[in-house]
Amino acid sequence: MKNSQWFVKGMKAGVPIALGYFAVAIALGISAVSAGIPAIAAALASLLNNASAGEYIAFTLIAAQASYSELVAMEIVANSRYLLMSAALSQKLEPSTSTLKRLLLGFTVTDEIFGVSMMQEGYLSPYFTYGTFVVATTGWTAGTLFGAIMGSVLPTAVVTALGVGLYGMFISVFVPEAKKNRVVAILVLISFALSALFEYAPYIRELSSGIRIIILTVLISLGVAIICPIKEEERDA
Repeated sequence: MKNSQWFVKGMKAGVPIALGYFAVAIALGISAVSAGIPAIAAALASLLNNASAGEYIAFTLIAAQASYSELVAMEIVANSRYLLMSAALSQKLEPSTSTLKRLLLGFTVTDEIFGVSMMQEGYLSPYFTYGTFVVATTGWTAGTLFGAIMGSVLPTAVVTALGVGLYGMFISVFVPEAKKNRVVAILVLISFALSALFEYAPYIRELSSGIRIIILTVLISLGVAIICPIKEEERDA
């Protein structure tokens, strides 16, 4: 498949993600205005910082007049899970993929983009992820701008209801694979159970959501690698 075909395929996969992002980003735009950030600046932040939790934290710290060092430290913690996602995606790329393309791929990674990219069979073309990112980040940026300009006019109930759409979209990413693969289905259930446990477990619940996600990702991935390793011949195929 040509790079252009991969790019178009990725754009199609990014449409439902963009719709979910648009709805969620409205609330982000509202929080930006509450922090005293202009609408254009908020939209630019969404364009350059592909992380919902990271942006919420940033806007909250800006509103609290936190120092630059505090802002940088919290952004690193909140977004550190993308290091793991980028490392996992790099294993799906052709060995000949250039360093520049790998770095650009790392910039595009979000939870949802990672999900649809990992679901691609065989080697992943970085152009698929690029295409998904272009569409998805357009929805994210547009939603932030819309929320910053019009969010204060919308009823709170409407904004909250729109935010639920992203969860439905994310579920649609892994359900088809879970229906085909029993191991994936079991992992999904285990992930749900452990995530709920981490939310209420003493000490662990005090950690940031980003750190909890990293711990869960490492533990579950390590467990699966030990219990259900991919054989060498299956990987080559």
